[in-house]
Amino acid sequence: MSAFFKNKAIKSGIFMMVFYQIIMIGIFMSGYSAIPKNISNLSVAIVNEDTQSGVQFVEQMKKQLPFKLVTNDSLDQAKKELEDREVHLIMHIPQDFTQKLSKQGEKAKLDFFINESNPAAINSSMQNVADQISSKLTSQIQTQSFEGLLQGMKVPADQSKQMVESVMTKITSNIVITNPAPTGMHNQMAPMFLTMASYVGAMIYSMMSIGALNYLKTNMNKWKAFLSLQGVNLVLSIVAPLVGLAIYFAIQGYSADIFFKMWMVHALELFVAIEFTSIFCLAFGQAGMILNLPLLLSQTIASGAVLPQEIMPGFFKALSHISPMFYTVHLDYNMLFGGGKTSVYLLGLILVGVVALAINAIIHLLKPVKTVQIATQSAQ
Repeated sequence: MSAFFKNKAIKSGIFMMVFYQIIMIGIFMSGYSAIPKNISNLSVAIVNEDTQSGVQFVEQMKKQLPFKLVTNDSLDQAKKELEDREVHLIMHIPQDFTQKLSKQGEKAKLDFFINESNPAAINSSMQNVADQISSKLTSQIQTQSFEGLLQGMKVPADQSKQMVESVMTKITSNIVITNPAPTGMHNQMAPMFLTMASYVGAMIYSMMSIGALNYLKTNMNKWKAFLSLQGVNLVLSIVAPLVGLAIYFAIQGYSADIFFKMWMVHALELFVAIEFTSIFCLAFGQAGMILNLPLLLSQTIASGAVLPQEIMPGFFKALSHISPMFYTVHLDYNMLFGGGKTSVYLLGLILVGVVALAINAIIHLLKPVKTVQIATQSAQ
């Protein structure tokens, strides 16, 4: 048995066994601790069109809600920000809110808008927030201060007391879901699953392809080998995503138009991911996988598939700006369910790929072809 423990392969296996536990548990525990710790970084827009009780209500919400509140937007502006995922909930107080509260037989309505093209945890949180806001409003209206407000509006004391007692049945919540996802957790998680499948495949492939590059450039011109590899990468990036997409679309049907758009997005993602993960393989050889593994795990958090960028811990938020997975996940959300800033995410993904390709070219330039020199010396 001691012979096995002395074997280099066993030692490497033991190292990876321990190393993977350290990075996975360390990264996931630090990343996912953001919920609920950083939930206050999310933005909620309150659009108040009622100049009477709505004003008082907004002031109360500013003190009670643990979010960044946006109160100066019009309803159209807030809807645009919701589409672009800059706010995560809109609460709309209609112009006739107080008027309907003060009339017998009328119900005052609050409108809540939630963009479902977001991580499932955030959608669930926003649903809970909408329910809590309705409850807080009902509680507030039953207070003495609201009775005083009604009296200040020339409503008789007896009538205001009756109104407060009956208000439990007078407020209704109208929750409007935008960009709804098809039923099933597999659909909500599809952007993460599809993106991760491509990225992991690219990471493994990059290690093998750089090994092939180092071998073949001994028999080919250095730059011809590099450019030929990029051509192979491009062809594989176009063909390979068809497998995963075909499986998903067979399970959950979408139109041919969406399939084509998803194909193009994941072809781009795969090429960018190959270039991105090749940086460490070119620089450090097989040891580059030691750096690629924690980078992969970190991107599962930085991708925005579970945590929105606003509540990510600092390291993951910074990483998201250069993460191929971040841009691809959001492009998938937009293609499958809907959403804004598609051109921004597409440009970000392209820039990451261009920079990664340039870095790979520089590393390739600086690394000498030592094996060619050895082969030449042995021939002499």
